[in-house]
Amino acid sequence: MTTPRQHPLEALLQQRIAIIDGAMGTTIRTYGMKEADIRGERFKDSTKDLLNNGDLFSLTQPKMICDIHRRFLEAGADIIETNTFGATSITQSEFFVDDPREHGGRKNPEFYQKIVEDPFLNNLAWEINEKSAQQCREWADRIANETGQQRFVAGAIGPLTVSLSNSPDADDPGFRVVTFDQVKAAYAQQVRALIAGGVDVLLVETIFDSLNAKAALVAIREVFDQDNQKLPVMISAAVGRGGETLISAQTTEAFWNAVQHVKPLSVGLNCSLGPDLMYPFLEELSEKANVAISCYPNAGLPNPLSETGFDLGPADMARYLGDFARGGLINIAGGCCGNTPEHIAAIAKALEGKAPRKLGKIEVAA
Repeated sequence: MTTPRQHPLEALLQQRIAIIDGAMGTTIRTYGMKEADIRGERFKDSTKDLLNNGDLFSLTQPKMICDIHRRFLEAGADIIETNTFGATSITQSEFFVDDPREHGGRKNPEFYQKIVEDPFLNNLAWEINEKSAQQCREWADRIANETGQQRFVAGAIGPLTVSLSNSPDADDPGFRVVTFDQVKAAYAQQVRALIAGGVDVLLVETIFDSLNAKAALVAIREVFDQDNQKLPVMISAAVGRGGETLISAQTTEAFWNAVQHVKPLSVGLNCSLGPDLMYPFLEELSEKANVAISCYPNAGLPNPLSETGFDLGPADMARYLGDFARGGLINIAGGCCGNTPEHIAAIAKALEGKAPRKLGKIEVAA
């Protein structure tokens, strides 16, 4: 009988607090990109605005995306995320398919069946995921070779623009615009493309609809089984002021109970309200979960007058994440919206030498 080999990231989490990168969207904005830049030659004739489709920059401005990965790695990130937060056929359809509601129709499962079967959207989603993973892989390996310290690529799997938990029609609470199987199919394609691009782990993040996340986790399991693959899975939720997921309103404990069967490498909280309001919910999750705990909050609340669009600077984030570490709450730390490479550098410095939350052996799903 052979003992399964410990994943290198799992080994790292036993030794110290690992640093995850910051906000791709926030950092992209500092480069001053315009509509023409994201379109490039390839998408110059698109009929809808594309500037908010940040994942597309991996195809049209790869040098910028790679530069951002480099900066986060040089700031001290052990884990960098692929630029694939919205890289599913369902989310990409918002930028390339006319909204039927503008012509008196509505989005419904029939509409989304066409989306998940659309060759253009499927090919585009695959390309974004695979290319972004390859870009991350290249720079993670390059910096690892330069520093002698292994770096890891997390395949970012974000929430969708549609919900499985809630109806958009107040007069028809049972109505859903999309089905579980359609969401699962979109996520399965994303998972396969991320794996093809060379990611080390899969990160289901910014969960505000637990049923959407469930579809992503089922898709991951099915891909693993069908393709004879196995990667660690990280899971992270976004919560409101009461500590509940934003759409499905699960408490922190209920959220953990809903996902613990996956046997993830880590579970945690990200995005949300900022670190100042996150402590009690993180503390509760740390008490309940028997896996590594991650935390990468927004840099406070949105503030259009601030340089990054959020209130907290690097020193503020370093102080709050340092408090979490001193409380023995975290194994993985970083930043979400509003966090630039400068924020991550400050967080990494503040957590250097700080003990990670105590762990037993992490039981990762086979």
